[in-house]
Amino acid sequence: MSETLASETLTPELAAVREKTVVDNLDELLEILPPQLRDQLLRHAQKDRLVEVVLDLGRFPEARFPEGAEYLSETPVSREDLAYCAARVGDFGADNRAGIERTLHRISAIRNRKGEVIGLTCRVGRAVFGTVGMIRDLVETGQSLLFLGRPGVGKTTALREVARVLADDLLKRVVIIDTSNEIAGDGDIPHPAIGRARRLQVARPELQHQVMIEAVENHMPEVIIIDEIGTELEALAARTIAERGVQLVGTAHGNQIENLIKNPTLSDLVGGIQSVTLGDDEARRRGSQKTVLERKAPPTFEIAVEMLERYRWVVHEDVANTVDLLLRQGQPNPQVRTLSEDGRVLIAPAFKDAPKQPASVTQQTWSHTSDRGWRSSGRMRPLPPVLDVPLSQQEREPELVFEQALAKDVARPVGPNGEELPLHVYPYAVSRHYLEQVIDTLQLPVLLTKDLADADVVLALRGNLKGQSKLRHVARNHHVPIHVIKSNTMPQIVRALRRLLNQEQLDEPETVNLELFTQAGKNDEIEALEEARLAVEQIVLPKGQPVELLPRSAVVRKMQHELVEHYRLKSTSFGEEPNRRLRIFPA
Repeated sequence: MSETLASETLTPELAAVREKTVVDNLDELLEILPPQLRDQLLRHAQKDRLVEVVLDLGRFPEARFPEGAEYLSETPVSREDLAYCAARVGDFGADNRAGIERTLHRISAIRNRKGEVIGLTCRVGRAVFGTVGMIRDLVETGQSLLFLGRPGVGKTTALREVARVLADDLLKRVVIIDTSNEIAGDGDIPHPAIGRARRLQVARPELQHQVMIEAVENHMPEVIIIDEIGTELEALAARTIAERGVQLVGTAHGNQIENLIKNPTLSDLVGGIQSVTLGDDEARRRGSQKTVLERKAPPTFEIAVEMLERYRWVVHEDVANTVDLLLRQGQPNPQVRTLSEDGRVLIAPAFKDAPKQPASVTQQTWSHTSDRGWRSSGRMRPLPPVLDVPLSQQEREPELVFEQALAKDVARPVGPNGEELPLHVYPYAVSRHYLEQVIDTLQLPVLLTKDLADADVVLALRGNLKGQSKLRHVARNHHVPIHVIKSNTMPQIVRALRRLLNQEQLDEPETVNLELFTQAGKNDEIEALEEARLAVEQIVLPKGQPVELLPRSAVVRKMQHELVEHYRLKSTSFGEEPNRRLRIFPA
């Protein structure tokens, strides 16, 4: 495998990982053990690498380390030993888990048929600061992120660090759904490792999906973090949350995306799977059978991370594309991210014969080597002062305004047949799928580039641009203007591209192209969008009256929401499934 170096410098986050900057409160865990076992572990040379202590009735006590396990005593564990430990921890919940207050340790019980404790697994909980350095660029995109991996590989540790970074560094409203108190520790006061993030405890594991919805409705989060999505109700709740525009970060059972596709309970997290019967011509064109499997809906999580080892992760930046390839017997080529001994992130494709993936914006070293595009030709003009950013914010952040030096009126080069050159756009935290759909549907002269040095303009999501001083610095050095949009929605993207191309007609009503807002162009989607369009144009706008639409599925309602936003109106979903529907309000 050929590797590409993504970072030449040692960032503080990655240095923290390699220097093993951890908070483990190990002494508190050892205090609950019987004295003879505690003394044995205190003298152990590898106590700082302890993973868990296993106490089973009638067996020798066992200490487990990353390299293996060893016995702590030749005296079997007695009922008195188990009772001694159980009395020094918190109450065991319905999931047979307990903790130690203000620590991240987890004590899990094994019971006999009478409900008596006959075994304990005392797992060490550590807060590793800097873990998120390997995928920080993905966390900052605002897209939902799913972690997969075997037990003990560090999924919960990664969630804890993601929560801290989002809450403290990116200043977002983060709510953690902490079912077993494993993310933020036992007790009513959460562990400092989660930073400013807030924690909702769950009374019983089977109620996790209800607490997920409660968090959205009661606490206005921008990010919700969930550990161990394992039931169909939890998967459905996750989709409902994602539909409301909240970023999700969670973990699920399974080592790879293929495991989720084959799991009927959790397949909805990656879009759901359905059987489709093709026509004869289509089956021949594809070279497949007439009955094939296809993805049913957009994935709940746009990005998936398979944690193979603690410092070796496989990143699927486009889950929808990965699932489609797997269902068609194709071979996706995700990124493989590893952490070197000196703290550098190495990014390489999983298969060496595939094109190399570019490093993230925050890690690349830019060099201006291209002279093509509107900016270099002098055809790129500054926008008027009225951007999507309030004037007060423009005054505070002059980088968001187009450089006046670009306004020179010079000769406009054209192609060999007199055609106009395309506008090269570098998207930052903006949905590439939506951009491509807008460009293809509206036939706009726009090309997306992955190299900022070749870009004519940066199109960025406002919420993710905060704190990106390096992006602004690089853009300013290369004289690349930055245009911001408020949300990752189709209407915002359409208006931004048309404004950049001077195609925005402010005085004339714009003809709505319903194909822009559909996912698959199905008849029921077009019908639902046409219903929303007629309601807006014939009732809401001319008469100023609210309108309720017919019940639709969650996916179709999301399309209707975006269509209503196109008219600069507000809408909300109400009612219970399967009768949940849209209500459109006048301006």
